[in-house]
Amino acid sequence: MTNSEYNQPDIATLTSWRRTLHRCPELGFALGETAGFIEKQLRSMGIETHGGIGQSGVVGVLRKGSSDKAIGLRADMDALKIHERNAFEYRSKTDGHMHACGHDGHCAMLLGAADVLRKFDFDGTVYFIFQPNEEHGLGAEAMIADGLFDRFPMDAVYAMHNIPGRPAGQIALTPGPIMAGEDNFRVTIIGRGGHASQPHQLIDPVIISAEIILAMQTIASRSIDPAEQAVVSITEIETDGTVNVVPSRVTLKGDCRSFKPEVSHIIERRLHELASGICQAHGAELQFSYARVFHATVNHSEETEHALAAARTINAEKLIEYPCQPMTASDDFGQMLLLKKGAYVFIGNGTDSEGGCALHNPHYDFNDDILVTGMQFWTHLVQQQLSI
Repeated sequence: MTNSEYNQPDIATLTSWRRTLHRCPELGFALGETAGFIEKQLRSMGIETHGGIGQSGVVGVLRKGSSDKAIGLRADMDALKIHERNAFEYRSKTDGHMHACGHDGHCAMLLGAADVLRKFDFDGTVYFIFQPNEEHGLGAEAMIADGLFDRFPMDAVYAMHNIPGRPAGQIALTPGPIMAGEDNFRVTIIGRGGHASQPHQLIDPVIISAEIILAMQTIASRSIDPAEQAVVSITEIETDGTVNVVPSRVTLKGDCRSFKPEVSHIIERRLHELASGICQAHGAELQFSYARVFHATVNHSEETEHALAAARTINAEKLIEYPCQPMTASDDFGQMLLLKKGAYVFIGNGTDSEGGCALHNPHYDFNDDILVTGMQFWTHLVQQQLSI
């Protein structure tokens, strides 16, 4: 196959795959239709296919030549519990479920790479990894626990995520941390509720929770080194009160982001100290839990350079940002990078009306114009790493 033929992929097929996946958003590990579609496409290409890995993950295996070199390319498959507000004909067919993060596009780009690479000569093995349950941070761990890296031994693993607001097709990457770790906390304040007309007889957990919420905002500004990044957010407040009843219990739930384990531990310690001290001052009881859901995504230097070289093969320098600023969003691909060398890259989804709508928004849609760029990035990375 010539370079000109390589650079003219079937965009109609890529778009059809992407929009088919967009119509059938599924959540978590319950990806029967999504995984089934991907397995069907891989098998139609003559690619060895393994399903049910980590419950519903799929791995395609493409071997050529005699080398034992191997790399993994990962795409995420799951959607979000969001009601889609788009009106186009390929919108979600399931009320309350939506591909609002572009995983439909990620899968289509990787399927496209598989379709192109099967026609190419290289020396080694490519593993096409389609992962479930990224949104809840459980899929990578499930696939690893089910023997992903033992059954499919690879030297390095790579992943890509679209980013609205960046120019369409721009590749952005950096060595070291590129996405934050995510921690979730739950703080329950147990006071003494009662009639709203007699607050002097009560221990009001609403007032106590307000003090805790304000105190939490000092953690990033007063307990973390200004050279580090940290985010502490309250995302839910639950009470058992009503219009004329001061509640006995208030639960605060929230989300913390950081790039280093030591910063995460400082956040946990200070959250507990502040909540405990304020509850004690008011005579209330505290229940506290803190869970680390996503590891930070930390790119390995050599593999980042490999990804950069692939980006430079397909993009002009104005469509490459290196090094880019890390994002405080999270991805459970970080779990894979704890065990294997590799790199994670961003691909621009477009600005303004062309793919600029934010991720996790009911009006979001993946920009089909970047499907070819993403596919070409994968194919050039493979040719570069598994050259004959």
